[in-house]
Amino acid sequence: MMTTGRPVALVTGASSGIGKETALALVAAGFDVIGTSRDTSRVTPLDGVTFLGLDVASDSSVAALVQEVSDRFGRIDVLVNNAGVGSLGAAEETSVEQAQAVFDTNVFGVMRMVNEVLPHMRAQRRGRIINISSVLGFLPQPYMAAYTASKHAIEGYTESLDHEVRDHGVRALIVEPAYTRTGFEANSAKPEIPLHAYAKQRQAVDRVMADAVRDGDAPAVVAKSIVTAATDPRPKPRYTAGPLAARARVLRRLAPAGVFDKQIRKMNQLTG
Repeated sequence: MMTTGRPVALVTGASSGIGKETALALVAAGFDVIGTSRDTSRVTPLDGVTFLGLDVASDSSVAALVQEVSDRFGRIDVLVNNAGVGSLGAAEETSVEQAQAVFDTNVFGVMRMVNEVLPHMRAQRRGRIINISSVLGFLPQPYMAAYTASKHAIEGYTESLDHEVRDHGVRALIVEPAYTRTGFEANSAKPEIPLHAYAKQRQAVDRVMADAVRDGDAPAVVAKSIVTAATDPRPKPRYTAGPLAARARVLRRLAPAGVFDKQIRKMNQLTG
């Protein structure tokens, strides 16, 4: 067993993007960090980060990973559920099988990790579970219905979980990024059977999304919010990451329903 006296953080999906920057930021904040990837043979080594293989869509993979971390490090103080997949296309173009695949990673993957890590945190009487949501956890996004639904699910799950685990010294917190400069769009599932009825508007929204990601926040901006959530002595239930996410939260909370609806359509260049 490796015991350094430093707190231990476990970050899923840490080979690139937000997960990679979060792992590095947690090392800088004084944590021993375990990062996970589905294929560790393709991971570029990061100073201070121990990489282990993990498929969050597999019960056995999750159970084995958490047991290995516990055996090697003796504790798990912070879990960052960052691993996720995207999905683009109209709701009608998205098969149930595609939607199930999104939920198996984005929602059930989080649940698998939580269920394996929580017994260790309860035994310690301390811990932070940080689930990476999105502004799409509280905003609608046309032509991303399955992904948006998965992030709405994470918001409700995490808030409910937080109330359950506080008595055991554990907190479950949400971090909500806005558009971030990652490979999200390129790595998102596309419709298996595109429908002509949606083609024009889907293409317009795809252009909007590509521009938003290109001009979005750097992954380090999100990582900073995650480290704040991990170390805040008086943690808040949710942390918006970056100024755009903060503005989106205010829009959702304060804008009248009609104004909000029109703004969503204007932002996505939807007609009618």
